[in-house]
Amino acid sequence: MLKYQGIHHLAMATNDMDGTIRFWRDLLGMRLVAGLGKAGARQYFFEISAISLLGFFEWKTVEPIPEKDHGYPAQGPMVFDHVSFEVESDEDLWILKENLDAGGFWVSEIIDHGFIHSLYSFDPNGIAIEFSSSVEKVDLCKHPMMLDADPTQVTREGPEPLPGKWPPVEDRTPPDERRIYPGEGLEFVQGAKKNWFKHPWER
Repeated sequence: MLKYQGIHHLAMATNDMDGTIRFWRDLLGMRLVAGLGKAGARQYFFEISAISLLGFFEWKTVEPIPEKDHGYPAQGPMVFDHVSFEVESDEDLWILKENLDAGGFWVSEIIDHGFIHSLYSFDPNGIAIEFSSSVEKVDLCKHPMMLDADPTQVTREGPEPLPGKWPPVEDRTPPDERRIYPGEGLEFVQGAKKNWFKHPWER
């Protein structure tokens, strides 16, 4: 059985990396831990936790998305509604609420969803964001609950992955034929490209 560790990173897009850094690093307190590329094609990463990052591509050809209320139905092509970041306590929600308000950003009241308390806002790129504090003694991963009033037949099969629902793998790649190919980011372990601006961060 596969064992997932969490979300390694979410990849978003912006046309204003400096404004994005000001929001995520300086207002919300997420460390800027990595950067790649050059003007017109940057990729930066902010630290959410020890195992999770928030990534942004900077492309000057993109535009901020229109703000859409979190969780409200939409029409047309769409793959993303909002992202929620877990914080340790309700106290963190109040700190975030006050910081966002002082920074001039719209921010909701703190909402009780039963299993989490949540705060909603938008980043400068129009990305719908949520901050959530887990409610003590309500753990849906340990004790799944399905409260859909009209669940589909597939839903009724339960929370656990079921074998035999997809074709089995007939031909596994032998260990001696497995290849990992070079890509962007090798500079972090091999050194910067010669033509890159040498910034003051320690290497």
